[in-house]
Amino acid sequence: MDLEITSKIGFIGGGNMAQAIAQSLLKTGIVPSENIMISSPTTRTFATWKKMGAETTHDNGKVVEAADIIFLTVKPHILDSALSSINVQQVRKTEAKLFVSVIAGVTLRELEQKLINIGFHPRVVRVMPNTPVTVGFGCSVYCGGTKATANDMLTVNKMLSAGGICEEVPENLINAVGALAGSGPAYIYLVIEALADGGVKMGVPRNMATKFAAQTVLGAAQMVLETGRHPGQLKDEVCSPGGTTIAGIHAMERAGVRAGLMDAVEAAKKRCDEIGATK
Repeated sequence: MDLEITSKIGFIGGGNMAQAIAQSLLKTGIVPSENIMISSPTTRTFATWKKMGAETTHDNGKVVEAADIIFLTVKPHILDSALSSINVQQVRKTEAKLFVSVIAGVTLRELEQKLINIGFHPRVVRVMPNTPVTVGFGCSVYCGGTKATANDMLTVNKMLSAGGICEEVPENLINAVGALAGSGPAYIYLVIEALADGGVKMGVPRNMATKFAAQTVLGAAQMVLETGRHPGQLKDEVCSPGGTTIAGIHAMERAGVRAGLMDAVEAAKKRCDEIGATK
């Protein structure tokens, strides 16, 4: 990575997604640990953050005051209370703050309206990463608000690319990509667990079954990415006429695995839309 970010990075909210982003930045050396600060209403996650070398506080205002780039990583229903807890009289109101939102369902327009009391013409970028950014195999998308600059977009791209692939998309795709890639790891963990359970049922030791199932998913994914071939074509190449694999594919089709995964993406997207409408 050719960019070291010297700006102070703040996180309002210290949960799993915030930790995943921070860990990816630290592992690649883009941001030094002393430049990371997080705020949380409880100390539950502080030990993890302190182990990373980050500064911790209960005061959201301190993060906004000290940081140049502020990640909003709270749950949607917590955002208003998190922002209202900031004493705007103590926070230096400035145009130099970039807010990066990882909050599902909250649009750029809404974010800009909510942040107007904290910064003049708030610069906002909305992002949707997933937790595999921690290990460098994440999938992230982002879109910029009306005041976000070209440099803001480049900076966000560099930070998210540290954890895997990253692309700019129109905002109307954010919820859909979140349902696919943001929630997708949970679907695949279920698939890995199910494959491992199948191996155990057939007599494979549990540790070996889990390792082989995970490696099988990793290898199949890498085949899709590196060859550029359609997954259906790659599937066909494994299915010999009258063989074992096509028998397994038949069992999966009969169980509705394909439809189940499609339904999962649809359900997650609908839920994200609902959160946006009801928050």
